[in-house]
Amino acid sequence: MPEQNVRSEAVKHKQRDADERRDLITRLSRIEGQVRGIKAMVEDDRYCVDIVTQVSAVQAALNGFNKELLARHIKTCVSEDIRDGRKEAVDELCELLKKLMK
Repeated sequence: MPEQNVRSEAVKHKQRDADERRDLITRLSRIEGQVRGIKAMVEDDRYCVDIVTQVSAVQAALNGFNKELLARHIKTCVSEDIRDGRKEAVDELCELLKKLMK
C-alpha cells in the first residue's frame, strides 16, 4: 500500500465525492474569510456592537455548516451502518446530538 494511503486505525474516515467536498470547503472558506474580517475589525478598533454582530454571523454560518454535515452524515454514514448491521451507529449519533445540544 502506498504510504500516502496509510491511515491510522484509530481515526475514522469518510469518502466524499468531489461535489460534497467542494461544497463543504467553499462554506468553510467563506467562514474563514468572515473570521479574518472580525480580526481586521478588532485591529481597526471598530465599535463593539459591529464586531459582535459579525461574530453572530459567523456562529450562524458554522451552525449552517454543522446542520448540512450532520444531515449528510445521517443520510450516508448512519444509514449505511444500520443497513450493514452496525447498530452502534445509532448510539454514536445520539451521543453526537447530546454534544450539539449543550
